[in-house]
Amino acid sequence: MECAGENVSRIRAVFMGTPEISVPALETLARTADVVGVVCQPDRPSGRGMQLRAPAVKLKALELGLEVVQPLKIRTGDFLAWMSGKKPDVALVLAYGRIVAPDVLACPRKGCMNLHASLLPRYRGAAPIQWAIVRGEAETGVSLMQMDAGMDTGPVYAVRRVAIGENETAGDLGARLASVAAGMVEDELFRVLSGEIHATAQRDDLATSAPVLKKGDGEIDWSRDPREIHNLVRGMWPWPGAFTHVGSKTLKVIETRSSAFKCGDAAPGTVVAADASGVLIACAGGTLEIVRGQLEGRKPVTGRELVMGRALAAGIRLG
Repeated sequence: MECAGENVSRIRAVFMGTPEISVPALETLARTADVVGVVCQPDRPSGRGMQLRAPAVKLKALELGLEVVQPLKIRTGDFLAWMSGKKPDVALVLAYGRIVAPDVLACPRKGCMNLHASLLPRYRGAAPIQWAIVRGEAETGVSLMQMDAGMDTGPVYAVRRVAIGENETAGDLGARLASVAAGMVEDELFRVLSGEIHATAQRDDLATSAPVLKKGDGEIDWSRDPREIHNLVRGMWPWPGAFTHVGSKTLKVIETRSSAFKCGDAAPGTVVAADASGVLIACAGGTLEIVRGQLEGRKPVTGRELVMGRALAAGIRLG
């Protein structure tokens, strides 16, 4: 396959990504192109000891023997000079986590292309996987697009669609979409670079947003429909996590399950059943079972263990 007179397998590429979801695409790009540099966010403090931890992309890039840069800011002359010096044909971006400046977008010969984890123009923004689940979507996917100065607004070359499982979490779905994105690197990306696939402009009137997640987004409103709360719990896992309050303590709700149990006139958030078979919470128009949870200061346990440990009991009001 030829691209502007060059063998596509020898194309010079810069990869920009940070978390685990980006790793399969980097591995595939490294097999199929000459990756001349990898850009990821700086090491961050993590864990109880707040020790610096390298992002997943950095660890994989070093394992592959690739050059890694971790600029504090990319809107600088130094970074632009670094990018220009690499003389890339293309920069491939997947969950890098920062806005790429116009002068950097224009630097590679073929520009910058993004693998975005949604069916664009739906869910433009930083957290498309999480918000698609929270809002009850039945499917999502990965879009290969040409980046422009807007937030995920550039023309789209190709889309792969994926069904969302009824009980699938954001973490589980992210792992599947990572594999889908890697497949697009091996196939669609190189067909784009060879001129086989052309981009189609997005319809802005169909766009929806997927803003950056905040810890407060995980707070459960028990006056909502059980399905909506179930979707929130799935979409917020593993971060920031869905949560509620038991008295003065926070209860992280890790896993839930729908229930046919009728709660009568119990107020939303009331524990209507708590025994060896599990925990049921009253919601608007029904109940929801807490399958796994974690009370503040304790380890994650099953709903039954929450009852046995006296963290929850019938009649307690959550929230």
